[in-house]
Amino acid sequence: MSKLPIALQLYSVRQEIMNDPEGTLSAVADMGYEGVELAGFGPYDAAGMQTALLKRGLTPVSAHIPLGEMITDPQGVLGAYAAMGCGYVAIPHLGEADRPGGANFAHTLAAIQTVGAAAAALGMQLLYHNHDFEMQLLEGETLLDRLYRITDPALLAAQPDVCWLQVGGEDPAAFVTRYAGRVPLVHLKNYAGGKTAHMYDLIGLAPGQDAPEQKPFEMRPLGDGLVNIAAVVAAAEQAGTRWLVVEQDTPTPGKTALQCAKESIDYLHTLA
Repeated sequence: MSKLPIALQLYSVRQEIMNDPEGTLSAVADMGYEGVELAGFGPYDAAGMQTALLKRGLTPVSAHIPLGEMITDPQGVLGAYAAMGCGYVAIPHLGEADRPGGANFAHTLAAIQTVGAAAAALGMQLLYHNHDFEMQLLEGETLLDRLYRITDPALLAAQPDVCWLQVGGEDPAAFVTRYAGRVPLVHLKNYAGGKTAHMYDLIGLAPGQDAPEQKPFEMRPLGDGLVNIAAVVAAAEQAGTRWLVVEQDTPTPGKTALQCAKESIDYLHTLA
């Protein structure tokens, strides 16, 4: 069994949360998850979500919040999550113009500094959650490595998404090891297949030019896919990671989101 506590990104069961929030949160707790990562509050407000989580012994570990939303009112937006007990907030992704080398990157850096400082003042840590498009090279360096190189680790830590790292050509376990001390949360996700033209539909992004059609891309539970999850977990345990966060954007065909969530945590419980 993994030595690290395990949370579920509730985006994985977003439809279930909307249809049956109480039953879904109870099911998540019953599976053995100790915490959750938020992507909004579903049908609740912040206080209602906090109550529902506390009732089931689930820790609100972190939240995904767009940078544009956080920068509009850093203290106000982050304060609601801090009041719940969230220790981390993550930027889910950056648009092409907002990434290193993009026309708006200077604005992105300023926003990260402002939001990161506001998070720190509230006792929280700002993170960045990658996809595979940050593995593109700029002057021989990946966009993700450049982002972390030129930002203060105290203001921006990493939330590596191991599925997208591997899709982008990185070794996920090696990446976690390389950023030891800066990876408090690791996003565990597995997949099968290769890049397709519709991989990013869920986040509203068009595919890149390097996305040829291959075997259909599918999200998979952690024990069923191309990522060596056991190696990633071992690396995380040595890298100072505080929580493992399970996410599966879409259920594997023929399975429900809750079935996939259970298969993932059951697999993690088999690891030595």
